[in-house]
Amino acid sequence: MSAPQRTRTSASGWRLAVDVGGTFTDLVLQRGEARFTAKVLTTPRAPEEAVLAGIEQILDASGAAADSLESMIFGTTLATNALIERKGAVTALITTEGFRDVVEIGLENRFSQYDVFLDKPAPLVPRRLRYGVPERIDAAGRVRLALDEDAVRALVPLLRRAGVQSVAVALLHSYVDPRHEQRIREILLDAWPELWITLSCEVCPEVREYERTSTACANAYVQPIMSGYLRRLQGRLAQRGVRCPLFLMTSGGAITTLERGAREPVRLVESGPAGGAVLAREVAAQCGVTRALSFDMGGTTAKVCFIDDFAPAESRSFEFGRMYRFLKGSGLPIRIPVIEMVEIGAGGGSIARLDELQRVQVGPDSAGAEPGPACYGRGGSAATVTDADAVLGRLDPDRFAGGSMALDVAAAREALARELGAALAVPAETAALAVSEIVEENMANAARVHAMELGKTVEDYTLIAFGGAAPLHAARLAQKLGIRHVIVPSGAAVGSALGFLWAPVAFHAVRSFYQRLDRIDVAKVNELVQAMSRDATGIVRGGAPRARLEEQRSAFMRYVGQGHEITVALPARALRAADAPALRRDFETEYARLYGRAIPHLQVEVLSWSLVVRTRSKRSLPAKRAKLRAAPRAPRRQALYDPRAQRFRDAAVFDRAELRAGTRFAGPALVAEDQTTTVVGAGCTAEVDTLGYLHLRR
Repeated sequence: MSAPQRTRTSASGWRLAVDVGGTFTDLVLQRGEARFTAKVLTTPRAPEEAVLAGIEQILDASGAAADSLESMIFGTTLATNALIERKGAVTALITTEGFRDVVEIGLENRFSQYDVFLDKPAPLVPRRLRYGVPERIDAAGRVRLALDEDAVRALVPLLRRAGVQSVAVALLHSYVDPRHEQRIREILLDAWPELWITLSCEVCPEVREYERTSTACANAYVQPIMSGYLRRLQGRLAQRGVRCPLFLMTSGGAITTLERGAREPVRLVESGPAGGAVLAREVAAQCGVTRALSFDMGGTTAKVCFIDDFAPAESRSFEFGRMYRFLKGSGLPIRIPVIEMVEIGAGGGSIARLDELQRVQVGPDSAGAEPGPACYGRGGSAATVTDADAVLGRLDPDRFAGGSMALDVAAAREALARELGAALAVPAETAALAVSEIVEENMANAARVHAMELGKTVEDYTLIAFGGAAPLHAARLAQKLGIRHVIVPSGAAVGSALGFLWAPVAFHAVRSFYQRLDRIDVAKVNELVQAMSRDATGIVRGGAPRARLEEQRSAFMRYVGQGHEITVALPARALRAADAPALRRDFETEYARLYGRAIPHLQVEVLSWSLVVRTRSKRSLPAKRAKLRAAPRAPRRQALYDPRAQRFRDAAVFDRAELRAGTRFAGPALVAEDQTTTVVGAGCTAEVDTLGYLHLRR
């Protein structure tokens, strides 16, 4: 938000959240009930410049001094972009002799069964930089072939000549016994101390060598970039007087320390979207919504996530760099704890064009922050979703991004007419409507597919909309999905950054250790789980020394011989042999819930063990309906395009800051605030609750 500069005070207790997106960098500064927000254009060539400019702006607005910051939580798309754009470090892979092509072979399946021109994603590490060394530890942890240390030493000159900056080490069964991987690191560092090294036994100590090796390669690929960037940012913040602890948001919706993030940057890949899911979870809890669909639409992408009983859907892996947008298996896997969501190239900056059949297509490519949409006046000429919104009257040209930049609606109209209207022989307004409808249908289709994959009925959910562009499209998206209730929380434009402030400090540990339930070795299981608990607790204590902690344990179980596992909760204590029948019952109950029936007489096995240690979240204030009151009189009017009448009509424009709890009004209307606008369509009513959240209902 923009405000005159104030005298800065050193009163402590301020927490700062920063989310660096593809188009905008969002900031939230909060202490108690006081909150300030800022949104500045991202600077892709030097992301820290936007961060520093945004911090200066938000400190000016709040009057807080740099040394009054208690903590800073940071999320970034830098690791994601490096993976997708293939702009990471020169990386080598060291693996067990005979297995260097595992990243190329993959799962030996075809994700598009009948496509004879199938394109597979290229591995991050080319074949010439993949090396095998003689060694073998079997799946039971027995050393069958000792590590050939001379062979490892012989690799050093080869790596130097190839200009390698980072090395991933992924041996066949290192999840059982990591000694050989650890020894390889010792040998390499003795000869080359500045070399970056990632061990698969540390970033992904699980079975399935393809996913584990791919994860280790991804971590090694981005580690030099991310670690260097984070250290530079920390140094520049210190120069500006910001010396508070710097925490990082992870893909699993938790906060971790800078040191851990620099060591395992692969856990940061989906940090921004995860923050949005955390916000949606909190809003759902405040509003008592047990079934929520999180809708986060920014300048580059849109994300949807299902939240049931105040818990976002979670996954143990995800893919990046898909060759086919919606086709599972067409990307490279990363096996880390992650909040499960679907993400598509549908943001405010998504570029619209006509295909060879003269159909309107939107995205996935984006105009980004440089040059940005045509209406930004920064040299962009492509027609984008933001240009369409401006032409349709959904945006206040003088209030966009908190008034920090004025929109050029004439340039937006010209771009739409040139790129779409001329070829289709329609006016710019009709072209803009086509862009809006297509991008909304793309998002609706992604949500429908995701719902089917998870076995959910999307009409039963409440849509929670946030991100700079989501409130503009939420009502229409909900209509397409058959959803009747939309919530737009306060601070929606910087929703992901706001979610960072709600996230707990946590660490999710997973270790593979095969056990049959009918002959489980509880002593060894307890030894493993206790070691995981100590490690995870130590990591969390590094970021929250005095906080109260909670721990959840689970096991990944399946019938003997099956290829996939399901998650079953474990008791928060040491296991006893007598627990085996109860664990089997819990497994069969969950199996029947997912697949409709259990399978009698089959034995059950555990493949991996998992636990999460996190700080306890504070209970938030509940949102309640207030006594109804009339909307403010004589609001400003703005011409808003009516798609049914195919003409502009006057719509009331309310200032969100002036709407009090209980205010209720009918659409068509616009609710304007510094960094976004909520479109209340015809046939919708809007109501403000006690927390200032907007509730749209059809």
